[in-house]
Amino acid sequence: MSGIALYQMVDEYREALAGLADMDLDDQTMADTLEGLQGELVVKGQNVAAFALNLEAEARAMKEAEQRIAKRRRALENKSKHLRDYLRINMERSGITEISANDKSFKVKLMKGRPSCVIDDESALPPDYIEEVKTTKVDKRLITQAIKDGYEVPGAHLETKPALKID
Repeated sequence: MSGIALYQMVDEYREALAGLADMDLDDQTMADTLEGLQGELVVKGQNVAAFALNLEAEARAMKEAEQRIAKRRRALENKSKHLRDYLRINMERSGITEISANDKSFKVKLMKGRPSCVIDDESALPPDYIEEVKTTKVDKRLITQAIKDGYEVPGAHLETKPALKID
């Protein structure tokens, strides 16, 4: 039975239970048989749980690494932006409009930029230039509490599913 999936073992266990009920076995034989069948299920369950815990630990480690990498990426992007601003400001101040690398691998040009809109006072803008954005969000915590308090909430209900805890 060890080379099969857990769900298959459960199916076989249930079939065996049904079959044992039809057999005329003494209590000790019945108990020994059930213990043997359950033992294989428990071992398989232990293996599945251990594998799940291992995957969760690996996923947690990946998430932490992603966060470290993202933090480092943002720091590098910010440093690069700061250096570009620093270079632009000092090229403007000195009147230099072009810098080329000695090996011709890059060229920096100070050019006239595109116009960008700056809002000084949003409340002073004419209504034609204001776009109203409406968003909706379902408050599941509020709905849950209302149903628990005995209120009927059309379009919603509470559902309790079995939970699995692995310590």
